[in-house]
Amino acid sequence: MKFIIAVLTVISAYLIGSINFAVIFTNAFNHTDIRDYGSGNAGTTNVLRVSGVKAGALTFVADALKGAVACILGMLVFKYLLYTPDMPIFSSVYGKFACAFACMVGHCWPVFFQFRGGKAAATSVGIFAVCCPPAIILGLVGFAICMLTAKMVSLGSLVATVIVVIVTIIYAHLSLLGDVNPWVISAIMLVCGFIVFYRHKDNLVRIINGTEKRFSVKKDK
Repeated sequence: MKFIIAVLTVISAYLIGSINFAVIFTNAFNHTDIRDYGSGNAGTTNVLRVSGVKAGALTFVADALKGAVACILGMLVFKYLLYTPDMPIFSSVYGKFACAFACMVGHCWPVFFQFRGGKAAATSVGIFAVCCPPAIILGLVGFAICMLTAKMVSLGSLVATVIVVIVTIIYAHLSLLGDVNPWVISAIMLVCGFIVFYRHKDNLVRIINGTEKRFSVKKDK
């Protein structure tokens, strides 16, 4: 029964991740599907470029919140409903990281939106605010530096991803995340990092070629 509850919790995190706020808010503000405009990505940056600051800000906040909610759900269910000393696999840390992964997959490939989602940058902010706050703080610092120097959101997101993955793995191996197997956390983090880089593969090619767009925002009317 516990394994069924654990699986249902992770599936719920995937469904939470599948709520694509970029599509929802651009439809509400402009009656359009964000995936048909700009870069075609259902994420904060494209919403800012296509629909303006209000829609973009709402998208970022909502995407970050859904990441946090999914992780908190996993943490609470595993901690209060599943964990016993003889079953450490149901540690709350495993619960929140499993739901973090599921939410990220849901955001990138949402079942509610034809599996055409975003790149998990904003969602990752909420995810790691719960899973490893120091990692996301350092990641945001790296992102800010890239924005101030290169003014490329994609580059900032990739740099932040590398920082978050490395710092979280270090914390896991230093037992700062709890009494869990650090190699399990490391594996989850490497897969999450791969997903973000895979979703940014076109941006990465443009960055290397020097053709990536600089950040710009559409003014609200």
